[in-house]
Amino acid sequence: MRKSIVSNENKRLVVDRLMLRPYKACDAKKIVTWCNDEVSFRKWSSDRFETFPITEADMNKKYIDNNGDCIDEDNFYPMTAVDNGEIVGHLIMRFTDEDKTVLRFGFVIVDNLKRGMGYGKEMLELALKYAFEFLKVEKVTLGVFDNNMPAYYCYKAVGFKDISMKEKECFSVCGEVWNLLELEIEKSDYKSCSIELLKQKGFITR
Repeated sequence: MRKSIVSNENKRLVVDRLMLRPYKACDAKKIVTWCNDEVSFRKWSSDRFETFPITEADMNKKYIDNNGDCIDEDNFYPMTAVDNGEIVGHLIMRFTDEDKTVLRFGFVIVDNLKRGMGYGKEMLELALKYAFEFLKVEKVTLGVFDNNMPAYYCYKAVGFKDISMKEKECFSVCGEVWNLLELEIEKSDYKSCSIELLKQKGFITR
């Protein structure tokens, strides 16, 4: 089992079998192949891309040329999960407040041929560790469509909680209306989840 390592120099995080590192332009070639139909694609990207399918050039234009559509230069953190040199997952992070205490996850995806193998949960655990222990945020949020229950339960499994919204945000997608569910995890909840995770892995016996 690998030790947990955080590198301030290159912003990489390694825990167990996965390494979470900054996104590279060459990653797009594989990531864009993980959605085989528009419904899956929209569950992943919502309306953030105008067309389906997208190419690696489309992805890199948004990420690299347009800074993920973020106005502030230091506010977009695309990350890639790697297992033994193979790209298996991806997500982005961005701050939602000026004080940089609240971070939002987006574009969370795992290789469609490797789903059900625990990569999604492990990647999220790494991302949360990076968010709370490296970026020092107080809260992490994300959104998921209510027709994407596998992703929803994965988020719940790592400690995210539902946010009660007065009005649901809706999107018109593929001729249907999709409701967006909002979730969050605060630092205190993350610490509790981290202790439980260490118990499960045998590092804490009491």
